Amino acid sequence: MANVNVSAPVGAVSILRVVDFALALKNQLVAWNEMRLTRRALSELSDAQLADIGLSRHQTFDI
Repeated sequence: MANVNVSAPVGAVSILRVVDFALALKNQLVAWNEMRLTRRALSELSDAQLADIGLSRHQTFDI
């Protein structure tokens, strides 16, 4: 097994946690916005267009 230095300054660990939190928050916001845009685009389709892609109107709310 390799000799690995696992100790880090307390400040570095705190900063890493803040950065990890910020990145996770950003990823959640991006995912939320993509879902919002998808729902919006699907809501603008007619029932016939939704049927063409295999969806019904009530299924668009679950996406």
